[in-house]
Amino acid sequence: MTLGEIGRSLGSSILQRVGRAASKVQESKPLPVDVLESDDAYLAVFDAPGATGSDVQVRYTDGSVLVRIDRFRDFYEGFEMLFPGRGLSLDGEADLPADAAVNAEEATATLTEHGTLRVRVPKRVETTEESEAESPEA
Repeated sequence: MTLGEIGRSLGSSILQRVGRAASKVQESKPLPVDVLESDDAYLAVFDAPGATGSDVQVRYTDGSVLVRIDRFRDFYEGFEMLFPGRGLSLDGEADLPADAAVNAEEATATLTEHGTLRVRVPKRVETTEESEAESPEA
């Protein structure tokens, strides 16, 4: 083996290890999220670049919007994967305020073509009966 071949082999080995480490770091980072509030709903906005609708799972549990993205890599004809750098499984969580009263059954999720996932969770509309039951009697 020549010195040049040894150098290329060593370089390839280092690139693979660095790539694996970078991939693990990315996979363990949560999805960035903003939580917004309007008069009638909460909106959780996640960055989900490269995701498609079939990659995304959304659920509401215990006051939080939970998102899981299982993103698959595209394969490119004639190219070999040196190191995977784009996470395959990404998780995100958006905590709503502790006193949030929501109607989770009517929540909607929309994934834009630019990779933004918007989860809208409507606030529960309080009826006059509920309001009277909660107010102290004089």
